[in-house]
Amino acid sequence: MVVRIRLSRFGCKNKPFYRVMAADSRSPRDGKHLEVLGYYNPLPGQDGGKRMGLNFERVKYWLSVGAQPSEPMQRILFRSGVLPPPPMVAMARKGGPRDTRVVDPLSGRIVSPEKPTNDSSRKDGNADS
Repeated sequence: MVVRIRLSRFGCKNKPFYRVMAADSRSPRDGKHLEVLGYYNPLPGQDGGKRMGLNFERVKYWLSVGAQPSEPMQRILFRSGVLPPPPMVAMARKGGPRDTRVVDPLSGRIVSPEKPTNDSSRKDGNADS
C-alpha cells in the first residue's frame, strides 16, 4: 500500500478549500483517508484569514515512514520549509536538449547571473569624442 500526502477538495463551486490528507494512493480524491494533516485555503477571505494550517509533526512522521507527497503538496511543503526545493531544469523546447540555466523554484523563471558593471571601461580622456 503506497501512502500519499495529498489534497482533498471541499468548499463550494468557485470557492475551493482543501484538506491535507494521508491516504492510500488507490483511493479516490475525496474518498477514504488515513489521517487529516491540516488544511489549505487558496482564496483567503477579505479579513486576511489563514491560508494554511498543517500539523508539521505528523507530516514529518508520514514522510519518514515513506509517504509520497503529490505535486501540489510538494510545492506547499517546500514553501512551508518542510521539504527541499524540487529539482527544476528549464527546457529549451519540447523534446529538445535540456537547458542548464538555473530556474527560480518559486516563480519558474530563469535566473540570470548578475553582470558586474564596468564603469572603468570608459576612458577619461575620450569621454565626449
